[in-house]
Amino acid sequence: MSDNKTIDADTAAINERHRVRMERKKAIIDAAIAKADKEIGIIIVNTGNGKGKSSSGFGMAIRAMGHGMKVGVVQFIKGAMSTGEEKFLRRFPDEISFHAMGEGYTWETQNRERDIEKAELAWEQAKTFLADPSYGLVLFDELNIALKYNYLDVHKVIADLLERPAMQHVVITGRGAPDELIAIADTVTEMAVVKHAYAAGIGAQAGTEW
Repeated sequence: MSDNKTIDADTAAINERHRVRMERKKAIIDAAIAKADKEIGIIIVNTGNGKGKSSSGFGMAIRAMGHGMKVGVVQFIKGAMSTGEEKFLRRFPDEISFHAMGEGYTWETQNRERDIEKAELAWEQAKTFLADPSYGLVLFDELNIALKYNYLDVHKVIADLLERPAMQHVVITGRGAPDELIAIADTVTEMAVVKHAYAAGIGAQAGTEW
């Protein structure tokens, strides 16, 4: 019986220490939240070699739609095959405008002039979204790849981004985000590879990769 009482006392002490720590943490977090009182459209960049950049971007697009925002999507590079997110989101034409404007991965197209032409056309569509305040969030999927290969001028892209409506959010995905873009972004996440099924010889799966 005494052993049980000791265990109960130890558990109670652990729980109390936890409560005190969380109370202090809450005070710190509440103070930080109170200082973060700006409301403005932000630029979010998802980059790195790990999986999840586009997945996160489309998750934010769906989140924005859930809040009643109109969403615009432009896919650079991608477009040769229909993806699950495209098939799903095209069910909501009044809420999202979806443009898959690439012709496939660069190692498949093997035509730099054609890739540049498609990237420029895609950016023209992107600029129509950036000029329209009715779009609360726009997603430029794989734009980083187009910038990495110099299919687009990063300085012109940044100039267009900075001229967008004040409350419009922009999400940009793709490996190799240029330093210039990272410098002007508000939130940047670098996805790192810990483990990937492809390394074990497992091919891309519908529903997880595309």
